[in-house]
Parts: sequence; C-alpha cells; structure tokens
Amino acid sequence: MSTYMPKAGEIERSWYVIDAAGKPMGRVAALAASLLRGKQKPIFTPHVDCGDHVIIINCSAAVLTGRKLEKKYYRYHTGWVGGLKEIQYKTLMANKPEKAMELAVKGMLPDTVIGRAAAGRLRVYKDANHKHEAQKPASVEL
Repeated sequence: MSTYMPKAGEIERSWYVIDAAGKPMGRVAALAASLLRGKQKPIFTPHVDCGDHVIIINCSAAVLTGRKLEKKYYRYHTGWVGGLKEIQYKTLMANKPEKAMELAVKGMLPDTVIGRAAAGRLRVYKDANHKHEAQKPASVEL
C-alpha cells in the first residue's frame, strides 16, 4: 500500500477565527501556528503547504503571564551601525498589540518557504471587528 501524498490543487483551505481576549498570548500563538501549518488535517504532510487561514481578534486583550510585560523586550536591528533597537512589551502591547501577536505566531512557524506562506494567511486584529465575515470563519477555542 502506498502513502497518500496530497497535491497542491487538492488542498482545501478553511477559515478559522480565534478570540484572544483573556487568554495567554503563547497559547493563542501556538494554536494559530498549528492551524496555519494544517497539522490538524489527516492529509498533513510536512513538505506540502496544506494549512488554513487564521484570524486572531481581540489581541489587545491577550495576556502575558508572569512579569513578561516588564522583563520581555522586542529587539531588532535597523541595519545601520549601532542600530540595535529594543521595545519593552508593555509599550508594544499598549501601542501595537497586533505586532506582538504576529511576532509570537511567526516565531512558531518554520523559517522556510512553507512558513512564510503560512504567515501570509494570518490576519491579526486589535479588537473584535474584522472584515472576513464573507468567508464564514469557524470559531476555535483553546
């Protein structure tokens, strides 16, 4: 008996919405990364992009446990000499909670072509309003 290998045209992509209000950011990001990869599907194959679309709402109400708001930093480099910048997660969550959630999900995806394609199917919103009602996304609970 041969192993089933899904072709790119055979993959059906569903839409899911995750409400992050009051939930730990890491748990929401891990669930979103799993859905983006398609690991819940019986046809999952690591070398085939078979993931779904994910919408995360209420990112501003997501929770960072422990003292991560004070101790955790988002660091990036501008490319210039001495251009290392860092932002405390307290200010990042206050100003751009969508960016914080997006960084958490992208960190759980592989650094490959498949991971970048999966990150393109992620939609993150600060509050409960999103513009993807026409796709009829299914609600997912942690």
